[in-house]
Amino acid sequence: MSLEQEISKRRTFGIISHPDAGKTTLTEKLLLFGGAIQKAGAVKSSKIKDHARSDWMEIEKQRGISVATSVMGFHYKDVKVNLLDTPGHQDFAEDTYRTLTAVDSVIMVIDCVKGVETQTEKLMEVCRMRSTPVLCFINKLDREGRDPFDLLDEIEEKLTINVRPLSWPISMGKTFKGVYSLYEKKLQLFTPSKTTVEEGIEIADIHSPELDQLVGENYAQQLRADVELIEGVYPEFEVTDYLAGKVAPVFFGSAVNNFGVKELLDTFIRIAPPPIPRATTVREVKPSEEKFSGFVFKIHANMDPKHRNRIAFIRVCSGEFERGNNYYHVRQQKSLRFSNATAFMAQDRETVDEAWPGDIVGLYDTGNLKIGDTLTEGEKMIYTGIPSFSPEIFKEVVNKDAMKTKQLEKGLQQLMEEGVAQLFTYELGKRKVVGTVGALQFEVIQFRLKNEYGATVEFLPQNIFKACWISSTDEKKLHEFIASKQRHIARDKEDKLVFMAESKAWLQMVQDNFPEIKFHFTSEFKD
Repeated sequence: MSLEQEISKRRTFGIISHPDAGKTTLTEKLLLFGGAIQKAGAVKSSKIKDHARSDWMEIEKQRGISVATSVMGFHYKDVKVNLLDTPGHQDFAEDTYRTLTAVDSVIMVIDCVKGVETQTEKLMEVCRMRSTPVLCFINKLDREGRDPFDLLDEIEEKLTINVRPLSWPISMGKTFKGVYSLYEKKLQLFTPSKTTVEEGIEIADIHSPELDQLVGENYAQQLRADVELIEGVYPEFEVTDYLAGKVAPVFFGSAVNNFGVKELLDTFIRIAPPPIPRATTVREVKPSEEKFSGFVFKIHANMDPKHRNRIAFIRVCSGEFERGNNYYHVRQQKSLRFSNATAFMAQDRETVDEAWPGDIVGLYDTGNLKIGDTLTEGEKMIYTGIPSFSPEIFKEVVNKDAMKTKQLEKGLQQLMEEGVAQLFTYELGKRKVVGTVGALQFEVIQFRLKNEYGATVEFLPQNIFKACWISSTDEKKLHEFIASKQRHIARDKEDKLVFMAESKAWLQMVQDNFPEIKFHFTSEFKD
């Protein structure tokens, strides 16, 4: 098969949502349709021992939340689907932001009871920065939720994106009858006890008496009134507007009951974009270019606790990746050979010999690769747009077992390279401070250090407002600044100089007193 044909058959997308909107359940049902799994797990049910397939880390099983991005590939109707399930919890937002750089489109899950929540708004901002096409799935229709029109208005208002319903619910909660597909003119009847999916009943004309027989006269009349209103208020659905990130098509369903998921997937593979061109420091790279290139967007250590392995997740952007080939590592300016490349189904892996644009490949790595690294066939370019944020909470790492100092050092280094958090080491006294986006990350770090490295730590809160990377065109002034503020100078894991500011007012005063020093709130900056 040619490169163009391989590209046209790929769909790479992320699933994003606020915690508890049903994202992991939807992921599982999509995998069931793709034949990737035979049985769904239950994330929080104590009755079923199989945990949700995509939540495979031990702490995720205990807490019932996703804390790391899972990568899963499967085939559906002759299309290769690459699905990235992201953490919904806001404390792990940074992992989600980075994942959104590796996808071509997004499915956003919204709870019909709670509507649009804060975390969903933040994620939508990242999608908007990149004009990523977004498709909405309004979930939990088997519960008494809010009015569908109110939900659509809220999505438009809070997420600043136009919407266009492509399916419409017939009642909800205890009287939920099903969903009518406006896109395919089909009726899907809801039966809560069934897990199998039945083919929809074609009803091209909703004024047909057949509709009254199937859902009852009152519900049929309500659907007709709703559809008339939809056709009057919302413009015709244009795929080009969706691909430009201007309109979000909306579907309704109940993932836990396997309802509305097939319609979502069928439409998604038809309208979602294949792999798209991507920007580098030098030029835009098209997927159809013959030479391979890709970038690392995630690193995970100890995916298999029995083997201390470290895997870098690479998004293939152009050409064909071939296992065993030498590829150019742009940052280190050297050639690396990857004889062990894998594709993923949550924690299950299989060796791959080749991969195409849109595919996510796991490369076994001994420490050469970092998040944001680019691999090419020799061209010196770096893929751009992988966001990096200044942390919001800072705590000092205190080693509780001096005999395990080496294990702690190794554990911290590997977890930081995964992008779980950021590590700052003070110049004076070599105190180590971890900075995170949210408090839950400290629990995860503590848990993983203990379980994966045998290191016991506690975290002491620090009075730090911001970690600012510092630079200056005047070396002398920079040295003077470091000398005068030595107690507050640290280095990050890349050995870059960082000023640890204790309060907003104090930072402002220091900036005013040292105009030659530049203070940066991200580690990626140009002097």
